Amino acid sequence: MKNVREAMLWRKAEGREVECFLCAHRCRIAEGKRGVCQVRENRGGTLYTLVYGLSISRNVDPIEKKPLFHFHPGSTSLSIATVGCNFRCLHCQNADISQLPRNGGGRIVGEWVPPEAVVEAAKRTGARGISYTYTEPTVFFEYARDTMELAHQAGLLNNFVTNGYMTREALDAMDGLLDGANVDLKSFSEEFYRRVCGARLEPVLETLRAMKEKGVWVEVTTLVISGENDSPEELRRIAEFVLSLGPETPWHVTAFHPTYKMTDRPPTRVETLREARRLGLEAGLRYVYSGNVPGDEGENTFCHHCGKKIIERYGFSVSNRNVREGACAFCGTVVAGVEMGE
Repeated sequence: MKNVREAMLWRKAEGREVECFLCAHRCRIAEGKRGVCQVRENRGGTLYTLVYGLSISRNVDPIEKKPLFHFHPGSTSLSIATVGCNFRCLHCQNADISQLPRNGGGRIVGEWVPPEAVVEAAKRTGARGISYTYTEPTVFFEYARDTMELAHQAGLLNNFVTNGYMTREALDAMDGLLDGANVDLKSFSEEFYRRVCGARLEPVLETLRAMKEKGVWVEVTTLVISGENDSPEELRRIAEFVLSLGPETPWHVTAFHPTYKMTDRPPTRVETLREARRLGLEAGLRYVYSGNVPGDEGENTFCHHCGKKIIERYGFSVSNRNVREGACAFCGTVVAGVEMGE
């Protein structure tokens, strides 16, 4: 099958076991078994990816939907995904595809769309780049990486929407190819990561630091869940960590809606998001956004120097922009980001 190919980032272990070092789980996989992601399988002592070129979703989205607000704002991006994920988040909004192999007896589905076809589709639709998103792009690494190389050759930008659980080896293998990323920082609690996501916090923090070191444009998202990660103390700790990456790093605090296996929590109150945004700005961040609440003032970009509104948004659309050649049109202060100006 053409979607089954030898994986990258693994080594042979004892007997016919293999060690995968694509993500921070660093799975040791017995013959005939799969890793946590459920899309990498040991066959005869060789690790294979089962989802190469096997697209489960492909859409042209506003870049703001990722959300990426400082990465060629107002443009569109061709979004692709395969099934599978290395997390098992109880509140996953795309569980029907991310958890399909885990919940569906190992089933792998999708449409054959090789990297060349992805890039051609992006060019045809006028997209500025390609987003590797919806599920966790790390688990379809080989497919993503080949597509990224062709995308750059075609003058397109690449961005990941990711849980940040990749290894340094995986990041190194994308040097020069990954232009931007929105990374979920779901909590600042190890207990939350273990119980809700089946993962650990520290590898995510390591990824964020490494991405910034490599010059990748990074934005951070925290889905704020009542009774889970919405205390002022935790939100302040997240804000302080984001600040440590640089005050120019945008932080998106977004509203939770009950879904999948977490239907016992209420939707996030707008007041809670506004308080989170206030805490972020108070900590020293220049750009803090409230998400999933169309029409809220926190959707807009304000100049951190003069305070004027320089990008106006409603939902995923940009309706007004006062940025000229990457700087505030009112006071001339540079606005951090990638291709921000007209």
